[in-house]
Amino acid sequence: PVVPGVRGSRRGAVVWLVAVGVLWAGLLGLTADAMWLAFPLFFVQLHLLAGRAGPWAVALTTGVAVCSYAAHQGGFTAAAAIGPVIGAAVAVAVVRGYQALYRESEQRRRLIEELTRARADLAAAQHTAGVLAERERLAREIHDTLAQGLSSIQLLLRAAQRSLGGEEGAGRYVEQARQAAADNLAEARRFVAALAPQNLEGTTLAGALERLCATTSATAPLTVRFHLAHDPGPLPAAYEVALLRIAQAALGNTVRHAGARTAEVTLSGLGDAVALDVVDDGRGFDPAALPAPDPDRGGFGIPAMRARARALGGTLTIESRPGGGTAVAAQLPLPAEGTRPHPDPDPVPEAPR
Repeated sequence: PVVPGVRGSRRGAVVWLVAVGVLWAGLLGLTADAMWLAFPLFFVQLHLLAGRAGPWAVALTTGVAVCSYAAHQGGFTAAAAIGPVIGAAVAVAVVRGYQALYRESEQRRRLIEELTRARADLAAAQHTAGVLAERERLAREIHDTLAQGLSSIQLLLRAAQRSLGGEEGAGRYVEQARQAAADNLAEARRFVAALAPQNLEGTTLAGALERLCATTSATAPLTVRFHLAHDPGPLPAAYEVALLRIAQAALGNTVRHAGARTAEVTLSGLGDAVALDVVDDGRGFDPAALPAPDPDRGGFGIPAMRARARALGGTLTIESRPGGGTAVAAQLPLPAEGTRPHPDPDPVPEAPR
């Protein structure tokens, strides 16, 4: 019961050792055999006294033991000194070795704790990064599908409102609005079910872009033409989705902001890359003076397009000036044959069961 208190206080350890030393000295006065108790006493001193105090206490105890044995034998001999000295040396070596192993064990324990904390921090950081990436992906999807469609519905209904004067054109605008709403409802359902984009089902990227141009021309006061400069051939699904979404976002910006009369969408295969260009003759703008994205005013389209291109190792370039139209150019490097493409910016998880 006393030992824990002794170990926790340097003063308590000194008092304890003095008491034990006095008791041992009394035993030495009675019999020379008490010299053998010096060996366990060495360990107690080395464990309780830190630094140089332990070896000094061992040396003092060794001297007392040798002198006491010589007094009992009536004279000093070499054998009387060799035994206690060897015992003291062995005790010091054992305790020093134990202390070195203990320090190494403590260091290893701290390293393991640090590694465990680092792994936990890394897991938390990866989880946070995954959450942020998924939020960014969802934001791009909603902007490029539902938001674009709802914006078209708003424009069409506004045109229908202006045409409600008995003109039969009102009915045509309303029908187009209904069709746009139906298409976006289907897109939302497919997105929730984690299926591929509807525009790419049963067709190539070139076909999907041509259909997008035709739909935009039919639903907006804008003539959009599609050109296939060089067929890039079959592309990974991630590339087709990214290029289609970029084209949707670029044409959506043209319809809402450019006031253009015509637009050109060009798909080009460049051997080791694929390029998409969207050019309009609208009012243009200053790319260096774009406002920051705002939940009320929008402005998320261009950052979303850049993020899609960057996710596949590509680039997005915008050239425009006030009154000079706008050109959006996306270029994605194609993966080498037999290699795995970059992470899909629109991963398709397993459909809900």
